[in-house]
Amino acid sequence: MSLFHRLKIAFRALFPRRYAWPGMDISLPGGQHLHLVGSIHMGTRDMSPLPPGLITRLHGADALIVEADISGDESPFAGLAIPPPLNERLNPAQLAELERVADELGLSISMLESQPLWQIAMVLQATQAQRLGLRGDYGIDYQLLNAARAQQLPVIELEGADSQIDLLRQMPNDGLLLLEDTLTHWHTNARLLQTMVSWWLEAPPSVDTLALPATFSESLYDVLMHERNQAWCSKLHALPAGRYVVAVGALHLYGEGNLPSLLR
Repeated sequence: MSLFHRLKIAFRALFPRRYAWPGMDISLPGGQHLHLVGSIHMGTRDMSPLPPGLITRLHGADALIVEADISGDESPFAGLAIPPPLNERLNPAQLAELERVADELGLSISMLESQPLWQIAMVLQATQAQRLGLRGDYGIDYQLLNAARAQQLPVIELEGADSQIDLLRQMPNDGLLLLEDTLTHWHTNARLLQTMVSWWLEAPPSVDTLALPATFSESLYDVLMHERNQAWCSKLHALPAGRYVVAVGALHLYGEGNLPSLLR
């Protein structure tokens, strides 16, 4: 790597360009120029269309990189085995709390009976987001995927939906910890969703002053955030030289063990 290239990377690290959306630029030693975008998988109507500057970045990219290509119609939950009844998987206190939250959301416990605990947690989170006015069609990665398809831009998956489901299925105790964290941090998660929406509608966060509330236990954070960030870091370093727009969940760009810090 030339001295000029090293100096340019150092300058960008000291004086990063600020965008009107949660985004940042990182150049890797192998000539990979990444524009990292803090995506939200469900968004509000006001989050569409995407900022013109972001579309311009996409037009200049060699590929769009996402966690998983969610633009298809197939369900990633097909073929899951039916688990035992909830009263055999949860203690009375856990079941009562689940029933309370489900009732708050207008969900039937009988509908949840046939789902693994990790899937119930995801259903609760998605329904909570819908109650806050968020929809999948307005999610940032979904909109980016549609824009990439329209310009016939290659799409690269960091994981793929099947790998994400496999990760959840491998959780101990049917994913009990994910469900417990979802119920414990229920109101905090709602506030965090609203905060992340504000990053797109108002102003992106300042990394130096950002303090995010905890919505995962430490062990779950390691599995769902830190370990995945490490795996993605290796994949991004292995890319051919070029320009890429990389859309990952916004929380992967901030907090302890975040993807930008690992890449640097």
